[in-house]
Amino acid sequence: MNTSLAFSYKLILLTLLILFSFTGYSQKPNVILIMADDMGYECLGTYGSTSYQTPVLDSLAANGIQFAHCISQPLCTPSRVKMMTGLYNYRNYEYFGYLNENQYTFGNLMREAGYQTCIAGKWQLNGLAYKNEIPSWNDASRPQQFGFDEYCLWQLTKARSEGERFANPLIEQNGKVLERNEDDYGPDIFADYILDFIKRKKEQPFFVYYPMVLVHDPFVPTPDSEEWADKDRRYENDTAYFKDMVAYADKIVGRIANKLQELGLDENTLLIFTGDNGTHPSITSHTKQGAIQGAKGNTIDAGTHVPLIAYWPMMIEKGKHYSSLVEFSDFFPTFADLVGKTVKSDGKSLYPLLTDDNYQSRETAFVHYDPRWGKNVNRYRNQFVQTIDYKLYQDGSFFNISDDPREQNPLNEDSLTGTEKEIHSRLAREMRWHPEWKPME
Repeated sequence: MNTSLAFSYKLILLTLLILFSFTGYSQKPNVILIMADDMGYECLGTYGSTSYQTPVLDSLAANGIQFAHCISQPLCTPSRVKMMTGLYNYRNYEYFGYLNENQYTFGNLMREAGYQTCIAGKWQLNGLAYKNEIPSWNDASRPQQFGFDEYCLWQLTKARSEGERFANPLIEQNGKVLERNEDDYGPDIFADYILDFIKRKKEQPFFVYYPMVLVHDPFVPTPDSEEWADKDRRYENDTAYFKDMVAYADKIVGRIANKLQELGLDENTLLIFTGDNGTHPSITSHTKQGAIQGAKGNTIDAGTHVPLIAYWPMMIEKGKHYSSLVEFSDFFPTFADLVGKTVKSDGKSLYPLLTDDNYQSRETAFVHYDPRWGKNVNRYRNQFVQTIDYKLYQDGSFFNISDDPREQNPLNEDSLTGTEKEIHSRLAREMRWHPEWKPME
């Protein structure tokens, strides 16, 4: 579609919305944010994957906007805290699996803006691993406190040791623990709840946040796997099932997209898909650019480079590719901009980019990473600031991450080119904007 036709199309749609507004039609766009668990960018066909089939997500990218360089935190809770509040982790990250109830989230923001709000999927924010330090670890009302009218969640007040998320899942829904069934599959329960919520709230603007439990380990069969028919094999943990899990995540996104179309809501719904961090290190994926080993927990590119796709037919021209940086603090101000609210945030609103308004790309992304969760990930504690091609750590380590994505060869300051010296100086200057911080030994 050429520029003039695209503009005319959007103008017609906006005019219709204005006319509909006089009959009570809401002009506010619906918003659905879907975040896969442990899925790096290399898992999607539209990013060059040859290991997995993701036709739904590839189609959404082809009909929306695909972001080439979205930078997350390297681990699940740090990413969730940053995304939900728009703040760098050094401001409000206290424990792994915890978000202090004094924080203001995008759930609060959207509910205050008049949206019906829902969260389904993985919670992990009550502090279940710190019951002695956090008195409110079993507060089942925490989702409502963070702005969600309804919820259907795994790991709210029940720890993983009490029940898993896939076959025979342990799920809490609006204050009740669902009856368990060995033939149930957690991701289907979450998806069904979201579809029902959308149907019930179709006459009102709604905000759905869906932090998926797929494709996190254990790597087990899905209902579409042949092995699912054998009940004894439903808990069989093998990386061979990762492919099936990626396909099932794609299938669920398709169910949601189809429901929007069925109800006539897709044109005015902003549907976003991303991942919370890189893929598990036990998974090596093949892409058109070569093999990529997952690096969840690590600060290298494969630990923080995640997919990001936005689909909004009314506003986003088909087939857009955005090649500059985006980071997880940007979601919160984007939603604030969308509903016309002013908020405090460390991020940069993407709303002008989504609506073809004047948008100035961010030149750098900053990550403060202190997971506080076991030696395996704590050894990667760090701060860094990066451009697309270069990364500077707070200890002075400097890498060309385009040529050295696994960061095995730090650049020697004495051998830097003039351009590299300029980049290093700019990144060092930005690093000094943040409080001085030294990782715990």
